[in-house]
Amino acid sequence: MSTFYPEKLSVQYGDGVSSTEPLMPRRYTLTHSDITGKLFLNIGMNYAWEKIKPMRDEVLGEWKCHGDFLYFCVYLHVDQGQYTPSVSAKRNEVFGRELPLALTAIRYGDQIFFNTYPQLDQAPIIINFLSAYPQFARQENWGTFQNFTT
Repeated sequence: MSTFYPEKLSVQYGDGVSSTEPLMPRRYTLTHSDITGKLFLNIGMNYAWEKIKPMRDEVLGEWKCHGDFLYFCVYLHVDQGQYTPSVSAKRNEVFGRELPLALTAIRYGDQIFFNTYPQLDQAPIIINFLSAYPQFARQENWGTFQNFTT
């Protein structure tokens, strides 16, 4: 896993979203620059589709509720059908290795929100690896945000 450097994180709130409201819908779009190593976190009522590149290496996340059960749902596009199995295998490995950094960046970038709603640190994080290849398409429980604080 790469090391998280708070000074390399830029956070932007979309229309209708502040550092404390709303709880839902609240969606996260995390992108990065391979050149500078900077991370860009957009927090909005919708995903920041305009920030997403054709490579599809962003991390998309949102708060969801099932009855009284609150959880954080993440979507990772391992291939979207545009890569060979060997390329998808490499992307799958990179996502798995870098996901702790991404979750730490989301937690840190929205820390006022987490401080306002401390119960969110105990909400499960469900990761959806989206792939056309069955060996990479899966859903995993990655614990809670209390595991990704700085």
